[in-house]
Amino acid sequence: MVKNKNEVAHQDAEGYAIFLVSLKERIQNSQQRAALAVNGELILLYWDIGNEILKRQAEQGWGAKVIEKLATDLKTAFPELKGFSTRNLKYMKAFANSWADFPIGQQLAAQLPWFHHCLLLDKINDRDTIRWYAQACIEHGWSRAVLQFQIESKLHIRQGAAPNNFTKNLAAPQSDLAKAVLKDPYCS
Repeated sequence: MVKNKNEVAHQDAEGYAIFLVSLKERIQNSQQRAALAVNGELILLYWDIGNEILKRQAEQGWGAKVIEKLATDLKTAFPELKGFSTRNLKYMKAFANSWADFPIGQQLAAQLPWFHHCLLLDKINDRDTIRWYAQACIEHGWSRAVLQFQIESKLHIRQGAAPNNFTKNLAAPQSDLAKAVLKDPYCS
């Protein structure tokens, strides 16, 4: 069977369209992986800086004004970079303190943008609850606004995922039942 020029042109156009869609997906996936890698490096850097601040303050005491001096010196050394303000260095310190086991929790923490971490640090004092929201944020792809709403509406409590000691103090069937009761919509 001989194909006419219109059929060949149509098949070529369809093949090209499929090829183009495939390349676009690959480019977008590559861009997304690159952004995640950059974010992971930034989070690691911020944790390292925060950890160093914690160490220096432990050695030199609060009166040494480690954060203020560091903010001034880093702004001078890197005037084109943002992120080294006194306020952000305090966030870095709180972040390092909150994720003290960062090498273990790095995979989770590195998946969130920095300002998600800042929001978690502003709104939550408990490490386990911070990690719960970080995990939920990654699983559901929450924006910062959605994360803030979920924190303010106390989602972790409404879903019965609040940190508790049921498993430590109750046998398996009873601890599971206690958790299930907390998840029941009639109890929340």
